[in-house]
Amino acid sequence: MNKKEISEIKKLFSAENSIISTICGCYVDGDKNKKALMHEALMSLPQDEIHKYLAIFKKALTGALGKNLINMEFADAATEVTKQQQMLIDLRDSELKDDSVLESFYDEIIANYNTADNYLILLVYGVYDVPGRTSDGIEMDDASDEIYRHILCCVCPVKLSKPGLSYNSEQNGFHERVRDWVVDMPAMGFLYPAFNDRSADVNSLLYYSSNAEELKFDFVDTVLGCTLPMTAGGQKETFQAIIQDTLGDGCEFEVVKEIHEQLTQLIEEKKDEEEPLELGKREVVNLLASSGVANDRIESLEENFEQTAGTTQPLLASNIANTRKFEIRTPDVVVQVKPDRTDLVETRMIDGVPYLLITLSDSVAVNGIDVRMPVSED
Repeated sequence: MNKKEISEIKKLFSAENSIISTICGCYVDGDKNKKALMHEALMSLPQDEIHKYLAIFKKALTGALGKNLINMEFADAATEVTKQQQMLIDLRDSELKDDSVLESFYDEIIANYNTADNYLILLVYGVYDVPGRTSDGIEMDDASDEIYRHILCCVCPVKLSKPGLSYNSEQNGFHERVRDWVVDMPAMGFLYPAFNDRSADVNSLLYYSSNAEELKFDFVDTVLGCTLPMTAGGQKETFQAIIQDTLGDGCEFEVVKEIHEQLTQLIEEKKDEEEPLELGKREVVNLLASSGVANDRIESLEENFEQTAGTTQPLLASNIANTRKFEIRTPDVVVQVKPDRTDLVETRMIDGVPYLLITLSDSVAVNGIDVRMPVSED
């Protein structure tokens, strides 16, 4: 799913546009015991509760694509329907009305979701009558030829509210407040099937993780039967390793600065595209070539790229580049520069000692205090 397709589905999770018919839930304690089950028609709930549930489901469609939101395919989708895929198909096709199918799904999550916290498994079923679109992108509500039937699952931590004092109107005073169990925003979730090309893709799903560095690889592999890519942090570390291994003793300040500038410029040029910018071997080779890296170094990159980055998932530019700052770090000093002003920083050798030179303007503050800079004798 691209940004536009995610946004289209996300809009459905509002009180005005909601197409959700059924909401189910299973409350589980830290010892993996089922404490409560729920099965409701969403619109039969009080309005305040409806808004709170919709906010939870909308959150599971929020975040950076390729970081918090990840498109995944089933491991054997090309050849057969896996048991995990069949489980999700059964959930959707039953419209969450088959208790035995729901029970099996809950049991699968409980057996494989490892946490010491209580949590709530939430499931909704919805039917979206996909409006047609003209060639210039105008929606035609009366020209639908696609019905998108889907489920959205969220796993939400349930935690005790914080201790504190609260006002008691009956006693007209402040007393220790009663602590209760509060449902938090989802830690993880998924939309099935994926809404690819504005149509149901039963071989794919959209996975959500609130923490981009804790994707729960074992859970996804066992329960969903999908393979996760490297985390955003893992992709960044991999790219850094590729650069260092490729440049070797030629990994100098000016070269790395030029790579950063070229990558930032590339991201800026592609920022309005719906699909995230991917960097495979060819794109990284072109990046280094445009940054002035010698041909013999680039040839070594072509030889060891797969060994370092793998052969399946490309690196996402948004995960490996920091477009908000250019950072130089030593054990004692950290310097941060706006990414479009790296020209203010250079290195220079003075009396055999390497220095980092920063061009200063006439507006300089030290610990929040405006200071005057020395005036040139010239």
